[in-house]
Amino acid sequence: MTPHLTRGAPPRPPRTLHDRAAVLAVAAATFTVVTSEMLPVGLLSPMSGDLGVSEGTAGLAITLPGLVAAFAAPLLPAIAGRADRRRVLTWLLLLLALANAVAALAPRFGVLLAARIAVGLAIGGVWAIAAGLAHRLVPPAAAGRATAVVFGGIALASVLGIPVGALIGHLTCWEWGFAAVAALALAVAGALRLLLPPLPPERAVHPRETAALTRMPAVRTGLVVVALMVTGHFTAYTYVRPVLEGVDGVPAGAIGGLLLLYGLAGVAGNFLGGAAAARSPRRALLTVSAALAAVVPLLGLTGSSAALSMVLLVLWGLAYGGLSVSAQNWMLVAAPGAREAVSGLCAGVFNASIALGAAGGGAAMDRWSTAAALLLAGALALLAALTLAGSRRIPAAGLS
Repeated sequence: MTPHLTRGAPPRPPRTLHDRAAVLAVAAATFTVVTSEMLPVGLLSPMSGDLGVSEGTAGLAITLPGLVAAFAAPLLPAIAGRADRRRVLTWLLLLLALANAVAALAPRFGVLLAARIAVGLAIGGVWAIAAGLAHRLVPPAAAGRATAVVFGGIALASVLGIPVGALIGHLTCWEWGFAAVAALALAVAGALRLLLPPLPPERAVHPRETAALTRMPAVRTGLVVVALMVTGHFTAYTYVRPVLEGVDGVPAGAIGGLLLLYGLAGVAGNFLGGAAAARSPRRALLTVSAALAAVVPLLGLTGSSAALSMVLLVLWGLAYGGLSVSAQNWMLVAAPGAREAVSGLCAGVFNASIALGAAGGGAAMDRWSTAAALLLAGALALLAALTLAGSRRIPAAGLS
């Protein structure tokens, strides 16, 4: 039986500049957790060499936090109980700071993995709470834009956080990359404590309620669409470097610049998607899924044209940049009285799909080719679009 879902207290009156500062502090938290999660991507080679493991084994430092976050995100709202959400977020960022500091000082790979487990707990917890928090920090009319700002931390981490961390590791040593993110997490914890208002939970969350949400048709549709699109995206994007290396006229030194261009397009897509999703989450997700289904497979057919490949890469970033914020808007409309529970459930599916997509793309490449991975990604996005096309419309009230 699906539990009765009641709305929480209405948002407090606006405080303009202070409200914006609070939203930016939450965005800084999402930026920091995503940077922490993906930081080893740019430090894999020196890290594996110093710790005496293969690069494949060192890749566990990327996979493990995502898997832990997938389990932690749906459970965190219930575990947090009636604790003030400002305090919970602050403690999660302090945990993230400690975990990155331990990683920077790790004498062996096992210690590093233990630290990365703690990173996964922080990732899942921050997303479960932060994803649905914007509506409590700003007036209702600004909730859609504020949600886009919070989710902008994801795109900005891809553009700025990960490359800067890798640059620090390149100029000094990989340990200083982790140390820098530890210092950032500590600073963000302080900002959350100073800038967020008291945030008592809107309602208690029980683990049974989180499971019961999956029996709500709109929530179930949203989770299926997220799983299909995120799995599809990471089926292809995890291996985008070898795809670009196979394009005529793209030198190895230009690939970093192309990925930066992709990331900038993702930032723009996040805010465009947020504006569109505030009006109609269904239409926004349909646009994203249809664009990914069309663009990603084409990238495997443009090996003779560097210019066309660049255009397709930008369109890919623009489309995928709108996914997270559009999916979150869908979830908040689908279960408006269970914002934390449904946000945690969505974050769990999202992180599990990242791991599944990376594994599926690797299998497709090993068995067939990079083009096969891109085709598989496109097929999953098309299936998401068909799922949305056959779903019921949900109102967008309260998110405009």
